[in-house]
Amino acid sequence: MTQSRQLVIEADGGSRGNPGPAGYGAVVIDPVTGETLAEAAEYIGVATNNVAEYKGLIAGLKAAKALLPDASADGALRVRVRMDSKLVVEQMSGRWKIKHPDMKPLAAEAARILPASAVTYEWIPREQNKHADRLANEAMDAGKRGRQREPSSSTAALDTPRPSTTAVLPPVSGPPGDAAAGAAKARAAMSARPGAATGTAPAAVTAAPQVGWAAAPDLGAPATFVLLRHGETALTPEKRFSGSGGSDPELSATGRDQAERIARSLAARGTIEEIVSSPLRRCRETAAAVAARLGLEVRIEDGLRETDFGAWEGLTFAEVRERYGPDLDAWLASAKAAPTGGGESFAEVARRVAATRDRLTARYAGRTVLLVTHVTPIKTLVRLALGAPPEAMFRMELSAASVSAVAYYSDGNVSLRLLNDTSHLR
Repeated sequence: MTQSRQLVIEADGGSRGNPGPAGYGAVVIDPVTGETLAEAAEYIGVATNNVAEYKGLIAGLKAAKALLPDASADGALRVRVRMDSKLVVEQMSGRWKIKHPDMKPLAAEAARILPASAVTYEWIPREQNKHADRLANEAMDAGKRGRQREPSSSTAALDTPRPSTTAVLPPVSGPPGDAAAGAAKARAAMSARPGAATGTAPAAVTAAPQVGWAAAPDLGAPATFVLLRHGETALTPEKRFSGSGGSDPELSATGRDQAERIARSLAARGTIEEIVSSPLRRCRETAAAVAARLGLEVRIEDGLRETDFGAWEGLTFAEVRERYGPDLDAWLASAKAAPTGGGESFAEVARRVAATRDRLTARYAGRTVLLVTHVTPIKTLVRLALGAPPEAMFRMELSAASVSAVAYYSDGNVSLRLLNDTSHLR
């Protein structure tokens, strides 16, 4: 009867910018002694967190297979993968569907390395994944210097640095050597451990229970919406109602200058991956200025249009009060009340914006997207993110060309990250 051999893999990956300079780390461990048997680390260029995490998993599986090729070939190898990426663990365990096109080929590659029956996946808190995390950060640090991760003095030197180089190193506790030396050490450790002669299972590596913030799973990169209110029009400084049922004004000279300023600011940050705009002219012009600077195309989304203010279009608040006082009072008192003349109520806008949000979060999962839109859609997204009542709409300040940001995670959680930032206009 073939003797079972067991290994533990801990893997991690990260990206500074998501996407940004990325790297991974993986370590193969003896589950009884806790001894490090092999390490892998690589700077992979610009990529997302999730891609880097999958790359770390693949490197760890390949390293484990290389350490015990005979056990792998005859089906005796059993591998326990431990990662702090909830996304990778759940997808590779088959509990979460893999939807993102970048993830599918990586998951398929990982699945081909060892039989599915030979590998189990376990989520661990980030605190317990420090070794692999350190390797990933060393790889990213080396990438900033235009090379691959340098090994420690007790490990084998890496090949000449190049973006596609992967280093599989022998144990940090042993002398320099090649992968064969590491494999021999692994085989010796396996045969020497208690229960090897009888084929009994080794002691399990268990994760200490975690509570509070430390137990929060890594659900992967969120869909992050950077919410940009369009630049000024001639109606903006006069505080006139300007919705989707009015004259569709263009940007003023001030508005065009604001659009150029925000374009420069966003280009400097370098995080925007997609641009989506309201169909109204002031938003399309603002989006075009940013797109020209970033080299991106603009997708038009009708659900991001401003409220239709009906008969109030082009009027100031005081003029509406004078002409349509009772209707204005009703509108201020209830989100279900529509402006005079068949405009949209805030409740109707909220339903439209929520449906748009859901479409866009599904389409842009894990990406950072600039949404160029208007006061009401932005305030609605912020209000819904906070779970605030409709009257909160009247308690937010939102300046022309201001930036806000909301992140949407795969488990349904939402985080408001920024509101009404105008620092780029100073």
